[in-house]
Amino acid sequence: MAKKTPDNLGPATRLVGAGRSAEWTGTPSQPGSVVSPPVWRASTHLYPDSAAVHAGKPNEDGHFYYGRRGSPTQWALADALTELEPGAAGTVLYPSGVAAVAGALFSVLRPGDVLLMTDNAYEPTRSMARGLLKDMGIETRWFDPLDPAAFAAAACERCKAVLLESPGSLTLEVQDVPALSALARERGIVVVLDNTWAGPLAFPALERGADIVVMSLTKHVGGHSDLMMGSAAAGEKYYAKLRKTAQSLGQVVSPDDAALALRGLRTMGLRLERETASSLALAQWLSARLEVARVLNPMLPGSPGHELWTRDFSGGCGLFSLVFKGKDGKARDAFIDALTLFGIGYSWGGFESLVTPIDPAGLRTATRWPLPGMDAADRFGVRLSIGLEEQADLIADLERGLAAWSAA
Repeated sequence: MAKKTPDNLGPATRLVGAGRSAEWTGTPSQPGSVVSPPVWRASTHLYPDSAAVHAGKPNEDGHFYYGRRGSPTQWALADALTELEPGAAGTVLYPSGVAAVAGALFSVLRPGDVLLMTDNAYEPTRSMARGLLKDMGIETRWFDPLDPAAFAAAACERCKAVLLESPGSLTLEVQDVPALSALARERGIVVVLDNTWAGPLAFPALERGADIVVMSLTKHVGGHSDLMMGSAAAGEKYYAKLRKTAQSLGQVVSPDDAALALRGLRTMGLRLERETASSLALAQWLSARLEVARVLNPMLPGSPGHELWTRDFSGGCGLFSLVFKGKDGKARDAFIDALTLFGIGYSWGGFESLVTPIDPAGLRTATRWPLPGMDAADRFGVRLSIGLEEQADLIADLERGLAAWSAA
């Protein structure tokens, strides 16, 4: 495999150089001859002769064998992500973030096992637990993301894995990943963490105790709302399991999408810096508005788990939620429809700002919504993904939305 970038380089430098080793940016006769790894489109890989077929090690990373096993474009992206994830032995690529979650769970769960899942998990992950995993004979138990004791109480001898998501993708609670990981390790439970919100730049998940770290590359890594992809990284023990399961399921990503992800990776640090600053500024502005009951942004004091974010994270992103003070879903929809700079779409992490309605009440099993300390009437909210627009323009747009909410 490609030689890794030196460990003492800063994150911005690593983003520029990761996955750009000479073997991925050239040919054997001219290594390192271009800046970015070329796009290798091939379903069929050819051998020069029969001896090469017999002498080859077809299932080694970086070895030409068949298109489903990858080519230099996919290998370069996997290498880059591995370099950015301290403690990772390798990274497996998947055609979506949900596929990455599935690949991670299928790698460590068998029929009869119990999966523990944080109650603020991504809805498609919850749906997978209630559907596909249940059909396979795997039981899922949900627990309060802010209560390690609830996790410990839900564990049993059949528990083989726990799915954490910190912060959660709708209500943004930050979990004590180091503490939960320690409890899991004592019980022989594999920790799978969806780390899409922070990524390895702000939260090195394997160093914090996770065994397998999952990301939706569709979000920050792609950054331009034009690709679907996911990843799962792990140390040597679980990387081997991830890789074997992904190959058994025939998981593969296109080289064109891998090239787009590599391109997005180069500017991810700058985009995250801008989006994080704007997110915090808008969250502070919204928290002072009388129309808003609660702003759920881990970077904001008072948001659930803010102290853990301060302790464990070195950065953030543009995703947060807000809850309106009373009124109903029609008023919330009036707010959304009055916005002109926020697209209405179920994604985040792109260069453009987005808004979606949220009503987490139906997505809770072990906890309740509204959160403790909130009025029962403060139920309806929105999730905002802050892009690269000017802060002043976004604030003016939100002002229009709040005026429409008030008039509804």
